[in-house]
Amino acid sequence: MNDSDGRADGGARNAVAAAEGGAGRRGDGVQSVERTLDVLEALAAAGGQLGLSEISARTGLPYGTTHRLLRTLIDRGYVRQDADRKYALGAALLRLGNATEQLFGSWAGPYLARLVELSGETANLAVMEGDAVVYVAQASSPRWLRMFTEVGRRVLPHCTAVGKVLLAERTDAECAALLRRTGLPRHTASTITEPAAMLAELARVRTAGYAVDRGEQELEVRCVAVPVRHRGEVIAALSVSGPASRMAGHDLRTLVARMHTVAEEFSAEVLGRG
Repeated sequence: MNDSDGRADGGARNAVAAAEGGAGRRGDGVQSVERTLDVLEALAAAGGQLGLSEISARTGLPYGTTHRLLRTLIDRGYVRQDADRKYALGAALLRLGNATEQLFGSWAGPYLARLVELSGETANLAVMEGDAVVYVAQASSPRWLRMFTEVGRRVLPHCTAVGKVLLAERTDAECAALLRRTGLPRHTASTITEPAAMLAELARVRTAGYAVDRGEQELEVRCVAVPVRHRGEVIAALSVSGPASRMAGHDLRTLVARMHTVAEEFSAEVLGRG
């Protein structure tokens, strides 16, 4: 092979590589990965099932591309196809979710400990899973009389401070739909049980930037929660809870400001500013 042939061959290879790189990337990401994530996020955002045409429309992907991605995701268990031929998230995602929650909880440990130090009360980290709030980490108060919520416990969001914080980032229409699905069962005389009253409470949470549980889940227990934001979205809630008599001794404005600082540092230092 002469030099000119080598240069021609090399030029052809470079042209192909450039074309593949252009077709395979969007911005700084790999296009096929981004498209796969687009499909999964579309299904997650729908909160249920979607047909092929609906997924294609939501993601902006061609039918053929969407179908190929779905077939691969089905083969790996991350998506399932139901009898009506609609698609939904698959059980394989649970493995990732459980592992992520465990890591998330362990990362939060030092920050929860700081909340305990500044408040003297029990601190929790919670996330939303479907229509329920799940507690994923806790640091206990050193006091003899303290609050205890089992890690892994699932509760409805309407009667907890963490639940209110997580709901408040959704639109009124989304919140109303969730409340219709779950109802607003009463736990104490303080539990909010009317949808209109709950929507008004969530509006206050949005404005204030924090939520309070005034004995709505358990009698004589008071809880304050703030959001953990990442890339502009609320992904979790941090809370401090204790007996109502002791919590009343805190200056709420000061406590909330310190909790916001811890939440912001957790997001920046652990999750990154990306």
